[in-house]
Amino acid sequence: MKEILELLEADARLTPGQIAAILGKKEEDVAEIVKDLERKKIISGYFTLINWDKLGAEKVSALIEVKISPQRDVGFDAVAERIYRFPEVRSVKLVSGACDLVVMVEGRTMKEVAHFVSFKLASMEYVLSTATHFVLKTYKHHGTIVDDGEDDRRQVIVP
Repeated sequence: MKEILELLEADARLTPGQIAAILGKKEEDVAEIVKDLERKKIISGYFTLINWDKLGAEKVSALIEVKISPQRDVGFDAVAERIYRFPEVRSVKLVSGACDLVVMVEGRTMKEVAHFVSFKLASMEYVLSTATHFVLKTYKHHGTIVDDGEDDRRQVIVP
């Protein structure tokens, strides 16, 4: 099972037949294992990593640090759930350190993201503060290097 998960994590396009060939298993067995993993939500979804910058797409991403006051009996979970239900939100993670949640948001413009933070996120009950960091460039995402294909044209300086 672990080998199947590792293969799918590296390449979600692999078919049960391809996985079976790699692992020396029967295709039907692999297909059943994958279906079971999906039912149990161990496999939570599949995605395609797209370099939107190459298409000239106007997208703005921001990482938002959120400090919250945990709710009695449910802790951070109830607030996190309210946040992750917004369509602008790409991910929400509970973290240790100076903030409680890290929220990744996407919008068409900086103004759109700022509006989300000001009017939807920061104004929520139990949200104590936010700190927004706009993403300027992505170098690696989900273990994949996002290569823009341009050579580094800076002059090499040797000491």
